[in-house]
Amino acid sequence: MCYTQFLDADGTASGELPDFARDAQELRAMYRLMVTTRLLDRRAVSLQRTGQLGTYASGLGQEAIGTAAGFALRDEDILIPAYRDYAAQFKRGVPLQNVLLYWAGDERGMAYEREPARHDFPLSVPIATQVPHAIGVAYAIRLRRQPRVVLACCGDGATSKGDFYEAISCAKVWDLPIVFLVSNNQWAISMPVARQTGAQTLAQKAIAGGMPGEQVDGNDVLATRHVLARAIARARDGGGPSLVEALTYRLHDHTTADDARRYRAEDEVQAAWARCPIKRYKAWLEAQGHWDAAAEGALAAEAAAEVEAAARAYLGQPADPPEAIFDSLYAELPRALRWQREQVRARGPLGDGH
Repeated sequence: MCYTQFLDADGTASGELPDFARDAQELRAMYRLMVTTRLLDRRAVSLQRTGQLGTYASGLGQEAIGTAAGFALRDEDILIPAYRDYAAQFKRGVPLQNVLLYWAGDERGMAYEREPARHDFPLSVPIATQVPHAIGVAYAIRLRRQPRVVLACCGDGATSKGDFYEAISCAKVWDLPIVFLVSNNQWAISMPVARQTGAQTLAQKAIAGGMPGEQVDGNDVLATRHVLARAIARARDGGGPSLVEALTYRLHDHTTADDARRYRAEDEVQAAWARCPIKRYKAWLEAQGHWDAAAEGALAAEAAAEVEAAARAYLGQPADPPEAIFDSLYAELPRALRWQREQVRARGPLGDGH
């Protein structure tokens, strides 16, 4: 099983780096996205802890995977994310405040108006249900003979679901332009990978679907982008589907409703912090002369201001009227639901007709 890593935990590079690693501006943009995503994540947790946001799923420690995915995709491609793929969404034009709106239960958090995110799917919280949806999208692309690729994201827990196996089977049988990205963060809530499957790797589950599968160090943004870009290019050129397992670690609780201290050892978490994707990438950028203390200070201020502006926009968002719950159900509401919508509207926000 192929495993790719360019940067070790200390940020030391080995092997021949991909062509994009010569573009200093692109490299700095990737780092900015990772840092901004982490700051937004921290702000979201703070908002939840102070009762200003609903249950939130942190992506702490997985910033390299989302960043790599966002940079590997072309604008015409379609991202079908899981619920920690924030960096990929931000790269594709989803405003930061939309993630906060989403976790507040506001439908407007899934209204992506900017290109290319307008064609992407929203975050998926149910485990693995988005993977068969991705098959439908990829099949439509094939029927239309479009040069587009679907990137279907999921976590390690999703690969234990029947939805996943059905999807990878269909993907190869129909020879679809799709790449399955599995972010293996070692834990499906409180269930470690070793108790989920007897397979030595999640990448080898691709064999069941008859497609190529490989592993990548998901804390190495250079390697992850390279592997994803290669798989996406292969799918675009008619090479069919493939599966990429990105190895990482969930540094936060499963969600803000969880307490991971109940089921995993603190020394395991501390060891994972030593493999932090942002720390290693920053070390490599500095060694290459692409980053310094002044740039770090400027980014810290800019990213903090951007995140705070997003938080203010979220907190200042006027509430939707109650009847808005019907607005995203159908292109045209059936008669029975139109009647219900009018009843809700007539009763008003307090439900008493005022």
